[in-house]
Amino acid sequence: MPDPATSSAVPSSTEDDIDNACLRALAAGDRTAFADIVDRWQTRLLNFFYRATGNRADAEDLAQETFIELHRAAARYQAQGSFQAFIFTLARRRLIDSYRKRSRRPLDFVDPATHLIQSQAEASDNRAEIEEAFHRALTALPENQRHAILMRQQQELSYEEIAQALGASVSAVKTWIHRARTHLRKELKDFA
Repeated sequence: MPDPATSSAVPSSTEDDIDNACLRALAAGDRTAFADIVDRWQTRLLNFFYRATGNRADAEDLAQETFIELHRAAARYQAQGSFQAFIFTLARRRLIDSYRKRSRRPLDFVDPATHLIQSQAEASDNRAEIEEAFHRALTALPENQRHAILMRQQQELSYEEIAQALGASVSAVKTWIHRARTHLRKELKDFA
């Protein structure tokens, strides 16, 4: 019967002893010890990451990153629990980091040049649509309002010059332009 005084809270297994010894040997510079750890833990890590990501390539990348982190941590490792808990703590950190990276980057690569061309095409389409709506709204104006607003906006004529050209009073021209602007604003409000 085992003596309760000698049993520890975390059972020490032969596997943990082997992995701890390999990690100490790795810290001392033994490259074959690292290969032994990879051989022993690669399948378990791949399965863990595959279940978490559902993607074999991501699982392989994350397992590799975990082994790189394990290699870096070998010198400062102190067996305070099971080796399995230690390696899966490293693995979990890699998984959390990958989720964070994925949330910060777009899912699909967008070529900036393609995006610029698309934006310009959309802007051109939008301008054409606005121009078409403007022409429809303009042709719906009475002739005196249409001529007055075009002379003011396109030709930049003064009210007096417009009144002279149309044979009307300055106050009539101001009224026509005001009404034309009101009508155009109303017709083009969806494009503002």
